Amino acid sequence: MKVFTACLGSETNTFSPILCGRDAFEGNFYAAPGKHPDHPTLYSGPMMALRRRVRESNWEVVEGLSTFATTGGIVTRPVYEEYRDAILAQLTAALPVDFVALGLHGAMVADGYEDCEGDLLGRVRAIVGPKVRVGAELDLHCNLTQAMVDYADVLVPYKESPHIDVLERGEELIQILADAAIGKVKPVMSVFDCRMVTSSPTTREPMKSFVARMQALEGKDGVLSVSLVHCFALNDVPDMGYKVIVVTDDRKVAGDALAKCLGHEIYRMRREIGMTFLSVEEAIGRALVAPKGPVVLADGADNSGGGAASDSTWFIRALRARGIRDACVGPLWDPIAVRMCFAAGEGGSFDLRFGAKMNANSGEPIDARVKVTRLLPEAWQSFGDARDPMGDTAAIEVDGIAVVLNTLRTQAFGVDLFTNLGVDPTKRKIVVVKSHNHFFAAFSKIATEVHRTTAPGPLPLDYSKVPYKRLKRPIWPLDPDPLGLD
Repeated sequence: MKVFTACLGSETNTFSPILCGRDAFEGNFYAAPGKHPDHPTLYSGPMMALRRRVRESNWEVVEGLSTFATTGGIVTRPVYEEYRDAILAQLTAALPVDFVALGLHGAMVADGYEDCEGDLLGRVRAIVGPKVRVGAELDLHCNLTQAMVDYADVLVPYKESPHIDVLERGEELIQILADAAIGKVKPVMSVFDCRMVTSSPTTREPMKSFVARMQALEGKDGVLSVSLVHCFALNDVPDMGYKVIVVTDDRKVAGDALAKCLGHEIYRMRREIGMTFLSVEEAIGRALVAPKGPVVLADGADNSGGGAASDSTWFIRALRARGIRDACVGPLWDPIAVRMCFAAGEGGSFDLRFGAKMNANSGEPIDARVKVTRLLPEAWQSFGDARDPMGDTAAIEVDGIAVVLNTLRTQAFGVDLFTNLGVDPTKRKIVVVKSHNHFFAAFSKIATEVHRTTAPGPLPLDYSKVPYKRLKRPIWPLDPDPLGLD
């Protein structure tokens, strides 16, 4: 068996002013062909699964380019075309292959390309022809297009939010593609458009049970894979929205019926599966009356995973105003402040202005006397089995509050974003994380309470108020009952 694999990903917030160029990719993650590290990364599930097959069999795997950027604005056209064309050239050089397995996001928009994944998959299909199997692992927050479905044989999004199942879904994709390559199965995809958008973690009910039911259907009655696309709501494209994907072994009619059934089920739950949010003051108040900590407060409106700068100061100001000293905040993106901290050195105390540099909704910069408690070049944090780079990073104390400042814009994933910098969040009453949901898998293990907040910030958490221009209507909650099931 000979296989080609590559990774190219970015989640595009089309409302974000932060252009996504070469630095956004290569500063976050870039590996030349065959140079991907041994540890998994966010879009490398297929590659890790294929490496296991190489160790256990006589498969030949050709690894192409791997790169992905932190969520930001539109990807610049020259950068997208360069990476795309490099992968296509590497695929062409690898021919003939039995199948192609890609690690993609599914919500990348570039200047001139509203559907980057559909564009890439279409060009892959043109190179390999109609008989070679083509598949991709997608982020759960992809926006599934007809082009993606038309050009791929199999699409397998993550099932979990937070994304703790990247490796499992990579294995799922590779198994289906391998079986299809030898004629054991004939995968066909069925898609149902739920005509809805919300934000629904799979760590709590009723979504937790819904995911379990999806997985219980697999391996029975010709069902190979079942997925729910949660969409990326800040991606203003026509096909944004929740969708069900059912992959069957040549049972299109049954797959269509199952996808519709599951789609109707999730649609009827649409008001139950969303999140509730507290204001900054309400969240801090809840934390203060909690019997013990740590109480984790999520600043989702300043989440870099949604395209924000991750530099707002609203929580730090509120904590200082109340005289709260038993807290930590991170990661806060401020490359200039980090540079000043490295100049001061560990243990150094100096007057520093930090935060609130990119957006009026980020508040005002903090001007304070700070102490540098730890410096870490090329820091990282865990995201499940993967490592997320943070760049050069500094931990400071300001009025007893620990703040982790970083140079590579990223959200909070793992508790080690603090502990690697010498800050123990389990010893703090209040832990503020710059994240919407991906923090939960790690931080819920140490938290006595978790609250999501509506702090001011550039990311609207009420999707009914997002100024969409390209989105197909009707869709809930912009429209009351698009499927007519109420």
